[in-house]
Amino acid sequence: MSRLGVLGTLVLDTIHRPGTDEGQAPEPFTDWGGIAYSLCALEAVAPEGWEILPIVKVGEDLRLQADRFFSGLTRIGSLDGVVTVPEPNNRVDLHYHSGPRRCEKLTGGVPGWSGTELAPLAETCDALIVNFIAGWELDLEAARSLRVVQEGPIYADVHSLLLAVRPDGVRTLQSLPTWPSWRECFDWIQMNDEELAALTAEGDHPDTAASESVARGPRALFVTRGARGASWWSRDESGAGDVKMGTEPVQPVPERLADPTGCGDVWGAVCATALLEGDRPAAAARRANRMAGVAARHRGTTGLVEVLRGANRTMRAGEPV
Repeated sequence: MSRLGVLGTLVLDTIHRPGTDEGQAPEPFTDWGGIAYSLCALEAVAPEGWEILPIVKVGEDLRLQADRFFSGLTRIGSLDGVVTVPEPNNRVDLHYHSGPRRCEKLTGGVPGWSGTELAPLAETCDALIVNFIAGWELDLEAARSLRVVQEGPIYADVHSLLLAVRPDGVRTLQSLPTWPSWRECFDWIQMNDEELAALTAEGDHPDTAASESVARGPRALFVTRGARGASWWSRDESGAGDVKMGTEPVQPVPERLADPTGCGDVWGAVCATALLEGDRPAAAARRANRMAGVAARHRGTTGLVEVLRGANRTMRAGEPV
């Protein structure tokens, strides 16, 4: 591995936590989110010698602040993939109700990428992570083009690909009729259990839908389930075509300590790194579970690299994190 491209959207998050029995709700907290979580995780866990190329469009209103964030990440080799656009940068208000349940409201207008824009950047990368933060980072035509020009593996977290935006900016889960075509564009795919349910035909079981997706699309599919860990499906490497499935548990984080914002992004970055290092899906999911659990005990992205780097050293030494 030499260069890993990371395609997504840089978001300014404002996080609103609910009140507790002991007192009022804490003050809202603002920090970089979206692809920032992925980049922080890769900064902490990527092996020596890997170079990270962010592929991100940033609104001109926040470009200076974004450059300051990027300057704190030593694994970024260049900002050739960071493009300034005239539209206002994406901002998200996250209102948590209890545990991971939340209402997400989006403002801003950073556009997606065309296949023509992506091709020269993708061709310089040995592998790609595509993280659908806005949901329109690329359309199906661009995804198909990316599959053609990118010779290395592509890991995709399809999260916001399944989120619609209401006129008031509130995001809601939606189905994806073109899913059979999307799943052919990526080598490894990540989603959560609610998203898997949205992709499951009426009358089918979600596990059946996941198995079918792997049989006809990616090498492996990962479904994160919060405190219940993560499940994975992968094709039998012997060539028989059978699909294997497993579930990796987690050590739950006490709710009073948990901030689930960005945990899925950290999970995906760690899982993708493990797979690119040669781990099988079960081992990759276990590593991702442990690091996402560490991220859940930290608020925002400020200081997250140091926390994850220390946990990664501990984990690689075979000690609990």
